[in-house]
Amino acid sequence: MALIRIENVSKIYDETKVPVHALTDVNLEIERGEFTAIVGPSGSGKTTLLNMIGGLDSPTYGKVVINGMDISRLKTDKLIEFRLKNIGFVFQSFNLIPVLTAKENVEFIMLLQGAKKEEREKRSVELLEAVGLGDKLHARPFELSGGQQQRVAVARALASRPSFVLADEPTANLDTESAEELLDLMEHLNKQLGMTFIFASHDHKVIRRVRRIVTLEDGRVKSDVKQS
Repeated sequence: MALIRIENVSKIYDETKVPVHALTDVNLEIERGEFTAIVGPSGSGKTTLLNMIGGLDSPTYGKVVINGMDISRLKTDKLIEFRLKNIGFVFQSFNLIPVLTAKENVEFIMLLQGAKKEEREKRSVELLEAVGLGDKLHARPFELSGGQQQRVAVARALASRPSFVLADEPTANLDTESAEELLDLMEHLNKQLGMTFIFASHDHKVIRRVRRIVTLEDGRVKSDVKQS
């Protein structure tokens, strides 16, 4: 069974009485362990599709099935709970809580899950050490470089032991060296831990690294190519 199955998904925004078809009849399956990028020009629908997969938005038509669960039919409270347990997020703007330390930012997801203090502290330290920030546990976001903040965001995304990680333009605010280091880290986590990563990006550094490229154009899948 596919980890993620998108079935005939369409998304129509109608806020101004003029329908905008962000996605049209999209079908897609993603297996466990994939390292995949959803690409396309601005307005192609890639962020909308990522939001569908992440349960941040719901389709107008069609199904989004994750681990056998049709999340497009879940009520809000159940959807929030499902996201918390199953999906890790990495955003281009980092989205760290500025008043919390790196360690506390990573712990926060586990706190929402109800994990005990000892488990939260142990896992947050392990994850920050795994992303090369064992010496920055007590640093706040403003004390970290962009690349370091994004590494904290990756550690936070992994804290909940998700089924997969969604990364929306994760390299957009990073210099070339930091971007390559971040992708090295994600590729390592994918290969060593089998963590599934799905990117929405137009960055050639990302596109060069992934093993599958799904190209959207005008809200439709234009091509779906695997690369070695």
